[in-house]
Amino acid sequence: MNIAATPSRAQVLRWLLRPRGRKAHKSWRLRDLVHTAFLLCTVTIGVMFTRFVQAAQSGNLPLPDRPASVEGFLPISGAMGLKHWILSGSLNGVHPAATIIFTLALLLSLLLRKSFCSWVCSVGWLSEKLAALGRRLFGRNFRIHRYADIPLRGLKYFLMGFFVKAIWTMNAVALGAFINTPYNRVADVKLGLFFVKLGTIGLSICIFLVVASMLVQGAWCRYLCPYGAALGLVSRLSPVRIQRDPISCTDCGLCDKVCMSRLPVSTSIDMRNSECTGCLDCLAVCPQGEALQLKAGPKRVPVWAFAVVLLAIYLGGYAGARGLGLWDSSMGDQEYRTRIQNIDSHEYGHPGAMGMPDR
Repeated sequence: MNIAATPSRAQVLRWLLRPRGRKAHKSWRLRDLVHTAFLLCTVTIGVMFTRFVQAAQSGNLPLPDRPASVEGFLPISGAMGLKHWILSGSLNGVHPAATIIFTLALLLSLLLRKSFCSWVCSVGWLSEKLAALGRRLFGRNFRIHRYADIPLRGLKYFLMGFFVKAIWTMNAVALGAFINTPYNRVADVKLGLFFVKLGTIGLSICIFLVVASMLVQGAWCRYLCPYGAALGLVSRLSPVRIQRDPISCTDCGLCDKVCMSRLPVSTSIDMRNSECTGCLDCLAVCPQGEALQLKAGPKRVPVWAFAVVLLAIYLGGYAGARGLGLWDSSMGDQEYRTRIQNIDSHEYGHPGAMGMPDR
């Protein structure tokens, strides 16, 4: 083995902090690697969860390990669980991981802008790759005219408001009742089976969203994701922001072109917009190192420090929850098997459709 050819830690760090991509579509290698690592975790979780559900359907006991992280796809249950936790003082045992992940996403947004979307969320990763594929196929991504763009962006806030209003009006008793409904106890399984058994309408919607994401960068995230809308509003309180120095800026406009949220970075001094995802691509593409800076208060924040804090919060929260016994569901194998085998019965319909009161 040639020891001299082995890269040093400094060389690896420089490689990680080097932008990749074409002139107007650069991003940090570090963000790409972190985002891809979370995607691989999501795929692994999906495979494990599929094995778990299949074993329950066949009636085999004991069941394989159920990955509690799958509850990250239950943000509504997580939001309800967080409010119930605050009001009652105890974390529910049905989907505790959903509450922990939702809380961590809020904390990330509070400290590091909407970085959950651009560094952690697998839907965000897929959205970026579909946009890149669209550029390869069509030569560009298209932009909807502002007169249509503004009301379309309002859709995600409308959806967010619908869920927030429903949860806001529920007290601890009502929240606890909903959390323990048969429907919510297997909400993760029902969501997975929905995509496995997509009907014509569901498949058509998925195809539409894929094509739309290829044509318009971040179509789902920009117009329809209520989760991202909530995180964006929280991120307005974040001390971290992109700051532009108008003296160093050459007005090249590359930061505007690379911004996945279509923000006017090149004409702003402090970028605090709720649409900013904290992707830091504007920093990666800027040809003048001092023109754009990531700041927390008056202090400059290196990209590597941003990534370290993000991983420390998310992975530290995960490890802490596991260590304190706040991660895994209290439901046992026998209950899961029984419920999954009867999941198509009327008992597991949505409580709202069955007339359950929400207060």
